[in-house]
Amino acid sequence: LVPSLLHEARRIIQNMDPSELLNPDEDGDTLLHIYAAKGMRESVWAMAERTASLGGLNSKEHNGKTPLLVAVTANQAPVVWDLICFGADVRATDFKGQNPLHLAAKYGYTEILQVIKASKCKINLETRNFEGLTALHCAVKGHNELLKTHRNSMAQVQDTLDCISVLLHMGSSVFTQDIKNNNSVLHLAVQEANLVLVRYFLQYITDRLPEFINMKAHGNTALHMAAGLHHQENQEEIIRLLLFYGADPSVRNLENDQPAHLLPQGEAGARMKLLLKRGRNANPITPRV
Repeated sequence: LVPSLLHEARRIIQNMDPSELLNPDEDGDTLLHIYAAKGMRESVWAMAERTASLGGLNSKEHNGKTPLLVAVTANQAPVVWDLICFGADVRATDFKGQNPLHLAAKYGYTEILQVIKASKCKINLETRNFEGLTALHCAVKGHNELLKTHRNSMAQVQDTLDCISVLLHMGSSVFTQDIKNNNSVLHLAVQEANLVLVRYFLQYITDRLPEFINMKAHGNTALHMAAGLHHQENQEEIIRLLLFYGADPSVRNLENDQPAHLLPQGEAGARMKLLLKRGRNANPITPRV
């Protein structure tokens, strides 16, 4: 905060009528929404001082976003901190059921997550949005998407991986499954042949690893999904990783198929079928960090 700018912002806002402070524009935005989106920290501070007692901190614009959610979406970490300190509701959700954690995870805003963590506010890490996803699911899906569309922007990919790390350190559970498809974070990573995340989660888990790696999503384990990754360059390495960490190749899905039944035809399929037959002892690999 710049003292001179804060003094000027306070002077301007003190001279405004309360209705002018709280009345929304045609998009449902109050002045606090606008200041938050633009990162005008001194104006946000002065506005919050004036309107906190009037209920202005948690008013919603046309997408259901409070000023805090707007600040998160705009990646304005200092403003997020200030609004939380003034009492903004960190559990507020927009019209898609997204809370600050969902939005920060979705966009790969690590600093926002760190601010929320530092605030020590009570927020349920397993809260699902209206798609049935937790913040950790959102971060994994964001990482999947970035790997597909922004391979040349590894900084963005790393930001999303950092978000996953922060959420895990905050206490997010890797065992939570989404509502729609029963996918765990491992299922989501395997489905997109995301070798980076598959390796990351398998190395992260130190407790209940057999349970984690053999969880089912509508009958399919991660190994079933990996076997179905036809024409994906990472397929064989993902299968090797899963086997190395204890995936069970004998498990059958709802169609009574084992992973070996889902492999592609041809030489590559035959090679992977042999891996599955050998199980955990198939050409042990040295996992890379």
